[in-house]
Amino acid sequence: MLLNYKNFTLGVEEEYMVLDPVTKELKSHEQKIVHEGQKIIKDKVKAEMHQAVVEVGTDICRDVDEAFQDVSTLRKTIAEIAGNLGYQIGASGTHPFSHWESQLITDHIRYNEIVNELQEAARSNLIFGLHVHVGMETREMANHIANSTRYFLPHIYALSTNSPFWEGRLTGYKSFRTKVFDKFPRTGIPEPFESIEAYDNYVKLLMKTNCIDNAKKIWWDLRVHPFFNTVEFRICDVPMTVNETIAIAALFQAICAKIYKLRSQNMNFIQYSRALINENKWRASRYGIDGYLIDFGKEEEINTRVLIYELLDFVDDVVDHLGSREKLSYVHKMLENGTGADRQLSIYEQTKSLVRVTEYINSQFLYGL
Repeated sequence: MLLNYKNFTLGVEEEYMVLDPVTKELKSHEQKIVHEGQKIIKDKVKAEMHQAVVEVGTDICRDVDEAFQDVSTLRKTIAEIAGNLGYQIGASGTHPFSHWESQLITDHIRYNEIVNELQEAARSNLIFGLHVHVGMETREMANHIANSTRYFLPHIYALSTNSPFWEGRLTGYKSFRTKVFDKFPRTGIPEPFESIEAYDNYVKLLMKTNCIDNAKKIWWDLRVHPFFNTVEFRICDVPMTVNETIAIAALFQAICAKIYKLRSQNMNFIQYSRALINENKWRASRYGIDGYLIDFGKEEEINTRVLIYELLDFVDDVVDHLGSREKLSYVHKMLENGTGADRQLSIYEQTKSLVRVTEYINSQFLYGL
């Protein structure tokens, strides 16, 4: 049976930190980078809630090679504009030592509303994530795939960990970013929904009762997108380099394609509860790829690296259909070299300087381009 893998398009969004070139502190760019960027890359660059953050998003990409080209162009463009304006750029889930209290909020009606509602939870939400959209043929299929891919979120999150420091402190976590974000409502691993109608009814109820004014205020680690036929994966720290970002995007895409293939053969991946998956998410946050995750089928702890290799084996039969084997193979390098968090911690151990760590983050922004 010939399956159509062309629906699994990719969209990648990254959030970058704007740095003072001398002190390496976070610095408000007063939206200058966004205004200059929009002259070149149009609406692919956006302001974020904090003025020291720049968000970029690719076009809809047919495959990972297109996504790689798009993200590379975005990174190079933003770095060049920032340099011309007297700033530097970096990609890390949190800034190693800047404090949120001193950062300015962007004056925009949406951000003002969020800050007014969520107060300090919003003002302190100075974090940088990666969002990967994978295209779906229908919203029904998107719901099915979202339910099944929940299990794998901690595995890929472990690979993306890139935020070991917070406000000048060594947190002991490989990803402290999600600890900061957990203060928001409607975050974390979602429950499965038995149908797309059940999900839509949930959204309608929240809107009817003034919990939210639109479905984008559901900030789970993955969601069926409220307006597009995509599953949006939101759990990851923004990776330090473009090769890491694309390897993670390729892995999300491959898992979706694999679940789709199983579905077409009247098979499915076992659904696990949010409570169980949360145990693995916590472990991934704390230990990255150096810990153990639970294999719920075997009911035992398994080395996280072993589980990631098993995950690569699980998706292997769809990778060539997607044309992503080369880009996905970078996962092996990530397992060898360590995640962004591991490399930040290594620099800190050598130098005992968070300024040096931040210089390293900046130096890696265009690595591999």
